[in-house]
Amino acid sequence: MGQLQDKVAVITGGTRGLGLAIAQAYAAEGAAVVVASRTPESVDRAVRGLTGSGAQATGLAMDAGSLEDVEALAEHAVKSYGRIDIWINNAGVAGPYGPTMGIDPQAFAAVVQTNILGVYYGSRTALKHMLPHKAGKLINLLGHGYKNPVPYQSAYASSKAWVRSFTLALAEETKDSGVGVYAFNPGMVLTDLLTDVEVVQGAEGRLKRFPAVVGMLAKPPEVPAQKAVWLASSATDGKTGLLVSVSSPLGMLGMAVRAAFKRAGPPIEVEIKTIPPYQG
Repeated sequence: MGQLQDKVAVITGGTRGLGLAIAQAYAAEGAAVVVASRTPESVDRAVRGLTGSGAQATGLAMDAGSLEDVEALAEHAVKSYGRIDIWINNAGVAGPYGPTMGIDPQAFAAVVQTNILGVYYGSRTALKHMLPHKAGKLINLLGHGYKNPVPYQSAYASSKAWVRSFTLALAEETKDSGVGVYAFNPGMVLTDLLTDVEVVQGAEGRLKRFPAVVGMLAKPPEVPAQKAVWLASSATDGKTGLLVSVSSPLGMLGMAVRAAFKRAGPPIEVEIKTIPPYQG
């Protein structure tokens, strides 16, 4: 019997990268998974892959930054599997890299819409289903910037600082409810957030070493996905408010050494696209 046998897990941004790896890991441990992302094609492809591997899986195209869409995702999960036991707010966007005044306000707002309002809407919706049953696990994803300011990534990094504060406050508010609320930092993960980067013209020089850093330190998504299994399992029952991080300074050093000696195949390609600075 798997660690998540007969559980129902909803994963936003669950059709690729870390979200899909978590869905696969949960399914391998016996959970039925509900994945979501913006495009129907991505959802269909992910669901076909999951069910083709023997998983119970369904999905829905939705925008995490829309409360109506998030509520529809919850309704789809309940209609499909009867309840929601685990909810992971994984959907996120990085936004352009560059000075704050050079970033289009609409691009900044898009990060806020997904990374902040998406987590708020997802958390609120999940708790509406979990609190009456006095059970469930809500997991919100952190990222670079959740502890300290990060110049030139003011939208993304600040959004992750907000997620940390919001999640730990929510855990305190619901600490006697039976529902577990957790903040999860997967560390540097090899997904398109790292390999497909927009940079404001004039800031390119600050990223000249970035591809080498990604090649040395980024871990495959299957690594944090296993930690996400533990976080959603009975091992964390009664431990609401945990902030769990996959990476540590020692672990990062060890990963760099292993990567330097064991990485096989072609080097990781990082596409850096230059965009003009905002002139408004």
